[in-house]
Amino acid sequence: MKTLEQILSDIDSSRQDIIDTAAGMLRIPALAPVNNGDGEGRKADYLMNHMSGFDQVQRYDVPDELDPSIMRSNIVAVKKGRGKGTVWMVAHMDVVPTGDEDLWDTPPFEPSIRDGRIYARGSEDDGQSVISSLFAAKQFLDQELNGMSIGLALVADEETSSVYGIQYLLDQGIFKKGDIIMVPDHCSPDGEDIAVAEKNILWLKFSIEGRTTHASTPSLGINAYKVSTLLLMDLMESFENRFDRTDDRFLQSNSTFEPTKRIATVENVNTIPGYDEFCMDIRVIPEYDLDIIIRMAEEIAQVYAESTGASIKVEVLQKAVAGRPSSSESEGFTALSESVESIRGRRPSPVGISGGTCANFFRLKGFDAYAWQTGDGSLHAPNEYLVIDNLIDDTKVFASLFYKLCM
Repeated sequence: MKTLEQILSDIDSSRQDIIDTAAGMLRIPALAPVNNGDGEGRKADYLMNHMSGFDQVQRYDVPDELDPSIMRSNIVAVKKGRGKGTVWMVAHMDVVPTGDEDLWDTPPFEPSIRDGRIYARGSEDDGQSVISSLFAAKQFLDQELNGMSIGLALVADEETSSVYGIQYLLDQGIFKKGDIIMVPDHCSPDGEDIAVAEKNILWLKFSIEGRTTHASTPSLGINAYKVSTLLLMDLMESFENRFDRTDDRFLQSNSTFEPTKRIATVENVNTIPGYDEFCMDIRVIPEYDLDIIIRMAEEIAQVYAESTGASIKVEVLQKAVAGRPSSSESEGFTALSESVESIRGRRPSPVGISGGTCANFFRLKGFDAYAWQTGDGSLHAPNEYLVIDNLIDDTKVFASLFYKLCM
């Protein structure tokens, strides 16, 4: 049986292999059809070639309702132990769109290795965790596990709804009572935070139908852009005043109501736009009921519809209710905390986060689940990157965790 010191040394020796595997994976886009992508299939193909040595490897391809010819791919791999339960690493393969590629110094799907970093879309979110989880598990594939089993769940659809990813796998009954769930996703610069709770998340879309006319005769039309702007300002002010409590368990203690996606209106300056739409990303502390926020949005929209003559539609794009916080006294939290401290030299603290991860779907099912990784927070931005030393150290943390619970 290998000692932990040998395992950590082997990870150091595998540094170039880890980098090369990460770069190879990051060349493959994995965008949802709703984001004009073809899903996770090709990335899953690549990773399936790195799954030799596990006792069980199963792929779950789920047709996307938007385009049933596109499969949303998930990989579940297990190395069996003699003890009860499985220590799961749950990382997602899908990525967000690149945004304006002119803002990137190098092409987003041509990984660039420089200054101790790998630059690519999906590098920190969540490529770093896919690779660190995989290479941590690889250290144990030729060992006898006297403790818990080791499980990898590399999932689809985390960036949009998780319907074809972790929610689908939970419905298949893959995860059992007594399993320990780790979600290497939420990152902090020195790995000082373990996320044990999340906020409620609500995505709303507002569609405003007015009437187009020439800009010289605005009274003959209904300016959808003007209506939407006034509506948005009212929504933000009303939400912030009504839902103003804070919760110190969370890194950002207040609720947030942010306008995000917006379409172009008209191509020329001298036309009154007859249609506009915008979206809001809303993240509120768990005490607030999302249905109350939805009703409030609809009521305010109705006021503007009646006062302007515009037709306004409010759609719920995503509604994620937060599960109960995970225990910071559990065997899993303790083992992860000790593993982080042994590699990073600092004991992490339990925190609540605003971001949504796969961990919340486990909490809603009654599991404790913990989100942790190290990172600079470059996710979703142009020139997203992972720090190679973080990638290696995270691999060591997860290997230490497996050693504590599985050997």
